[in-house]
Amino acid sequence: MTTPETSTDPDTRRGVVTRREDGRQRLEFRRSWPDPIEDVWAALTEPDRLVRWIGVYDGARGPGGTGTFVMTHEEGEHVGEPMTILECDPPRRLVVEWTQQETEDWRVDLDLWSEGGRTHLSFVQVFPADADVADFAMGWHWYLAKFGAELGDAPPPDHWDAFYAEVGPSYGRTPS
Repeated sequence: MTTPETSTDPDTRRGVVTRREDGRQRLEFRRSWPDPIEDVWAALTEPDRLVRWIGVYDGARGPGGTGTFVMTHEEGEHVGEPMTILECDPPRRLVVEWTQQETEDWRVDLDLWSEGGRTHLSFVQVFPADADVADFAMGWHWYLAKFGAELGDAPPPDHWDAFYAEVGPSYGRTPS
């Protein structure tokens, strides 16, 4: 049976946005892989694997650790931003927060669990009530596709423009 976590259809793999009682918007992605939870955790946290799908973290590891995070798969100049590890419970939970220059700080909650012979991931980020979450969601969709490729799920997405043309419509965006 195909579920949102295992489908390759961009419409079923897109992030789901819900409105919280305080008005803020909660973005959640769910994914799953046949890999053991320890391998999925390693892909999320080990430097040599992290760099292949999102970037580089240079700093203290573990709860309360601080350092600099650079998203190296972005276009343009790669600028590091301060990051704090709020929670780290291997191989089940990682919560990070990093400073953003143009928006409020980002907090991302990553939870892993094993069920039905698969490792499941819940990725959650909360945004202000007035944020245009679609663009952020497409970006995270891109990175989660790259993460899945690191786990051997599928080939990594092509150039951003091709990816945008494929997934943009499911987020209400059309290529220009």
